[in-house]
Amino acid sequence: MARRRRPPRPGALTELPPLKILSQIILLQVIWYAAGTALILFTALVAGRAFSFDMVLSWRSLRGDTTNGWMLGLVWLLNSVIGVVALLVFVSRSKLIPDFALTLHFVHLVCTSLYSHSIPQNWLWWALQVVSATMMTTLGMWTCQWRELRPITFGGSSSAQSAAQSGDAMEASASHGGDEEQGYGRGRGRGRGRDGAGDYEMVSMKGETGAN
Repeated sequence: MARRRRPPRPGALTELPPLKILSQIILLQVIWYAAGTALILFTALVAGRAFSFDMVLSWRSLRGDTTNGWMLGLVWLLNSVIGVVALLVFVSRSKLIPDFALTLHFVHLVCTSLYSHSIPQNWLWWALQVVSATMMTTLGMWTCQWRELRPITFGGSSSAQSAAQSGDAMEASASHGGDEEQGYGRGRGRGRGRDGAGDYEMVSMKGETGAN
């Protein structure tokens, strides 16, 4: 007897085709490296240092005993904030943020190891990757959830809707006032009969009570 296949759960990774996932990973990696290179180049020019790609891809540049190493660490943390923006724009789903953030740093580990011909052996480099991955995951999930939970307005802004509601209330009160003018109101005054036969006038009942 053949077993019935369980339908995929809502929001599963099967909803995303593998080619789209691969293209998103490549796009995020390119943006991350491009932004990091631009920031490091700008920092090196301001500090009056010579720029080289060792500052981007070599783990030996991140040293805790030099000012240049700490400066590169701060630049990479700033680049992580740019990575959060890229995750918000191109991923936009909070439950997929950890996968993409960890994949981004794993690819960076592979690229750094291939460029340096060795696995990173600097504690500052590993600490920076842990802090960067945690920051991108936390801030990325928070920003995506904030955008997912925003109220959705249809047909205009909330101020326009409140104006329309106030207009409906004024129209309803005006219609009640019109009914009173046509004879449905109570009290003393003039009005038109309900059957439209003519005008009538309400008079006081005090005199009739005294006469009886």
